[in-house]
Amino acid sequence: MSETPPTSSDVLGQPATPLRRGWTTGACATAATRAALEGLLTGDCPATTEIALPSGQRVTFAVARHDKGPGWASAGVIKDAGDDPDVTHGALVVAKVTRGKDGSGITFKAGEGVGTVTKPGLPLAVGEPAINPVPRRMMRQAVAEVAAGSAFREDVEIEISIPGGQRLAEKTLNPRLGILGGLSILGTTGIVVPYSCAAWISSIHRGIDVARALGLAHIAGSTGSTSEAAVQKLYGLPDSALIDMGDFAGGMLKYLRQHPVPRLTIAGGFAKMVKLGQGLLDLHSKRGTVDRDWLATLLACQGAPEDLVALTRRANSALEVLQESAARGVPAATHVAEAAWETAHRALDGAPVALDVVVFDRDGREVGRWG
Repeated sequence: MSETPPTSSDVLGQPATPLRRGWTTGACATAATRAALEGLLTGDCPATTEIALPSGQRVTFAVARHDKGPGWASAGVIKDAGDDPDVTHGALVVAKVTRGKDGSGITFKAGEGVGTVTKPGLPLAVGEPAINPVPRRMMRQAVAEVAAGSAFREDVEIEISIPGGQRLAEKTLNPRLGILGGLSILGTTGIVVPYSCAAWISSIHRGIDVARALGLAHIAGSTGSTSEAAVQKLYGLPDSALIDMGDFAGGMLKYLRQHPVPRLTIAGGFAKMVKLGQGLLDLHSKRGTVDRDWLATLLACQGAPEDLVALTRRANSALEVLQESAARGVPAATHVAEAAWETAHRALDGAPVALDVVVFDRDGREVGRWG
């Protein structure tokens, strides 16, 4: 790409650092579409192409490859995610533009490595290629710009491909969301902000949307793979009921205020649930640590032995507290689950969601529950 993306600030509240922004798959697909259409109409694919982002900003992309045949042309753009650890960084995003029948308009097709929607609840109908609404609008605008002032009628099929995308999609939440066969073409601004976590939170929201559309009465938000596997087994939940909450308890709970489900289980390890109990809704280590004084006070209020309370204040880790509590027969994880429940209940702010919290150890054994 010929334009250097701007710098960014660390979303976790640290001082500004020179993190390079990147481009979404939607922006890359739009650039590839415009280049392919220019190649189709002129017979000569450009080396660079310019597109408009939703904000109106115009940016230029380098064309990495191109091809053509009778009635079609294709172009590819290399996805640059900047300094974000994006699974699609370095992937080739290819658009093949084919002339359509008069009056057919602009249609979209999933090529190699781009998924197809198979479950309701997403912003696309079942059976549609996983090319999200904003990238579709961007591509339509690019077609209109190229067609302006010419006799060309905007009747084209746009097929988006990402070679190797099916393998990359296995590292995303697409299979759980019912997007099968590959990746999604995403983006609402065209820009990837490093470490913004927006994609993760968006996946949480889409997971809730899918569960609601499927009529599921019980979902579970988990902090990690161990607690997720354990809570699924505990309640016999289908994959579509599992929300990969990670550290973003607040992102999940705030969305559920306006998009409630009948029942929510929050599942996590002892340390993460201590943070939730303390009142933190972002459980990342950079947002806050386990407050040993808070935990010691909690245990003291529940009648824990004085030596355990003292040990908690100087403990090296939450795990040490959990182990020492178990040795003394103190249900520390249950007390933590109750505190975590209170925080989550407040965050739901009266939403009609039955809530419970389950705490698991590192081996996936249940050690505490409340709700």
